[in-house]
Amino acid sequence: MKQSLQLKLGQQLTMTPQLQQAIKLLQLSTLDLQQEIQSALDSNPMLEIGEDSEDEQPAPGAELTSPINGDDAPLSNSTASSEPEEAADWQYDNDIPEDLPVDTRWEDVYQTTNSSGSSSGEDSEFDFDARNSAAESLQDHLQWQLNLTRMSDNDRMIATAILDAIDNDGRLTSSPEDILEGMPADSGIELDEVMAVLHRIQQFDPPGVGGRDLRECLLIQLGQMAPDTLWLREAKLVVDKHIQLLGSRDYMQLMRRTRLRENELRDVLQLIQTLNPSPGSIIAGSQAEYVVPDVFVRKIRGRWTVELNPEIAPKLRINSDYAALVRRADSSSDKSYLRDNLQEARWFLKSLQSRNETLLKVSTKIVEHQRGFFEYGEEAMKPLVLHDIAEAVGMHESTISRVTTQKYMHTPRGIFELKYFFSSHVATESGGECSSTAIRALIRKLIAAESPRKPLSDSRITELLSDQGIVVARRTIAKYREAMMIPPSNERKRLV
Repeated sequence: MKQSLQLKLGQQLTMTPQLQQAIKLLQLSTLDLQQEIQSALDSNPMLEIGEDSEDEQPAPGAELTSPINGDDAPLSNSTASSEPEEAADWQYDNDIPEDLPVDTRWEDVYQTTNSSGSSSGEDSEFDFDARNSAAESLQDHLQWQLNLTRMSDNDRMIATAILDAIDNDGRLTSSPEDILEGMPADSGIELDEVMAVLHRIQQFDPPGVGGRDLRECLLIQLGQMAPDTLWLREAKLVVDKHIQLLGSRDYMQLMRRTRLRENELRDVLQLIQTLNPSPGSIIAGSQAEYVVPDVFVRKIRGRWTVELNPEIAPKLRINSDYAALVRRADSSSDKSYLRDNLQEARWFLKSLQSRNETLLKVSTKIVEHQRGFFEYGEEAMKPLVLHDIAEAVGMHESTISRVTTQKYMHTPRGIFELKYFFSSHVATESGGECSSTAIRALIRKLIAAESPRKPLSDSRITELLSDQGIVVARRTIAKYREAMMIPPSNERKRLV
């Protein structure tokens, strides 16, 4: 085979490192972005956190503000320090008296001031332990009560096995027989001892813990109520003997079995509804997850204004001292290291600027399209897909998807992920379109106004929406209702 050289012309799309970095920052959430910025600060000596001063350049995109339709002037998000505060930082004398009383405190010589990160003074009620300590679990809570209870060694061993068999809802997942089988063969423990210890644990807090099923859990809570509680005896009867009828909401059969009139059964059910079917949930739950909004939406002088949250990232700048060293004429390795880091720092700041501008641009278009939602609520939500915003801002749909993922918008109606404002459409009889979010809001409104004696079925909701010009299939109503965690009509039936 003869070898030869050939020239070919072709086009190829290549992503530069700058573009890769910009795309990476664009899809990061607020928490991930802060970690990425901290990583850049640790690895690049050219980057530093800027101080809050009037003559300092703002962070990339920190003051980006976009009023809808451009009718309002941009609002500044940065707050400059006042002159008296700056002067106060330097008003202390550095001379310390040579002779000081023995009981002199540092505060008597130098006035202490709060750091810039402090949110309040000495009277602050910020509980550091409550914010940073691990949440107490149900097992810890029960073990603490067990340690305060006087028991024999065998009873304590049984109690420990019982606590291990209690799940996070407070239910006992193993039968007393299984717990007995797990005891050492030479312990001589009998089933009566296991039941006695179980009854003691069932008196622990929270009420109802240690119940083997829903019936026993509710009976434990009723048993801990005051004997003179109204309808207590009837409530125990309903829970003990007729809990299946109670679950199926067969109130007519329940009244016949208990020989209670409707108003009496209503009072009994009100007492039962005060009980907790999952007592363990009130002790331990997942730690609260705080959402930091990326965008603020406010109505100022009758106009909706969109602005970025300046607190989601620290203000970055290039270290001027290190940058000045790059101007030296030598070709040492130190200069090459500084020059490379300076270029990376500029790319990083430019990528941050691009991320903030893109986020603001997309958020502004979303607010323009969904202005009815901000004015009137979910029922005025319009259909919106990624393609609509991509055309409006001149970007690709994949870019819009990255921008709207794990980014949150703070509005007068609450905090929502940007993805929340996108929804499919359903045709109307007039030829228009209705958002699926608006249909969900209408379903909730209809169910909230229904008669408890005769709840609306999915077919009836379909008819009511059809009367409003919205054509939706019954199975679609059922799908939306299940997505909103709303039970079917037979489970929503109540006594007035």
